[in-house]
Amino acid sequence: MAILDKLNKLPIWVASTECAVILFLAIAAVAIPGTFMEDRSIYASPLFLVLLGIFGLNLLLCTIKRRRTISRPVLILHTGVLLTLAGCIATSFGYVATVNIYEGTSVSKFYRWDKKADVDLGFDLLVKKINSEYYPIPVKVGVLKGLQKENLFILKTGESFEFNGYRIAAESLDPVTEQLTLTVYEQNRRIGSYNTSGLSDLPADFPYTFALVAFQNPRLKRLWVDLDINQNSGNTAGGTSEVNGPFQWGGLYFYNTQIGKDSEGTPYAGIQIVRDPGRPVVFAGFAVMGLGAVLSFKRRFSRKA
Repeated sequence: MAILDKLNKLPIWVASTECAVILFLAIAAVAIPGTFMEDRSIYASPLFLVLLGIFGLNLLLCTIKRRRTISRPVLILHTGVLLTLAGCIATSFGYVATVNIYEGTSVSKFYRWDKKADVDLGFDLLVKKINSEYYPIPVKVGVLKGLQKENLFILKTGESFEFNGYRIAAESLDPVTEQLTLTVYEQNRRIGSYNTSGLSDLPADFPYTFALVAFQNPRLKRLWVDLDINQNSGNTAGGTSEVNGPFQWGGLYFYNTQIGKDSEGTPYAGIQIVRDPGRPVVFAGFAVMGLGAVLSFKRRFSRKA
């Protein structure tokens, strides 16, 4: 009889403030160590998810129990918290996968960290091109006529200089190959371009050539990769990816986490693939909580007025 009586009181206790405090402390005790660990699997552990679920149940029961006395702003806040908790639980059914891909090649298997194994995600991922953008680079450009040095100009990429009726613009510098591309204008009319590697589409009678004498070490502004996704032997989608600007497709987020070169100098891109089904629910929860907070402040200040 005593056991039955305790079971009958269990729903009342689950909806109590005491239960909420205990659950909050338990969630903190489990979550805090995870902030000091590289392994985030603790947040997808059964213990953590059960605690979140019970905490959500506690809030739901508490809200239902006090629905007649609770204010609308607080009710909205509770709804936002419940959405956020539901999103956190849904996130546990996602995954993170990583892979390094050489430029111009594709892969079909990715390392899933939750399974600690290479798996096939059902598509091929191609890194079409690795792109880089630098801040303007100070350069020294020599102007030659045959073998004779005519002049030396100091400027930055993106700037131009005037010489004997021509305007020469330093368009871009590839710091890896140390090749500078210049565009030549005559009376504001483009007549051709010249690359310090020797490639040129300038007129045959153009009297000058150019040499890159020196340049300062460039500062990287942006790195990104062009991606293609192939599924069922056909091109499915394509886009660009970078650290804070992932490419999105089919509920997956493709982040460019690194750019590097192997021992032979072949460039590759590190790609992180994230499936997070709870992401939109969490964001919706934050939005609802924000609305509840605004209404709560408005209600409190209206009372003071």
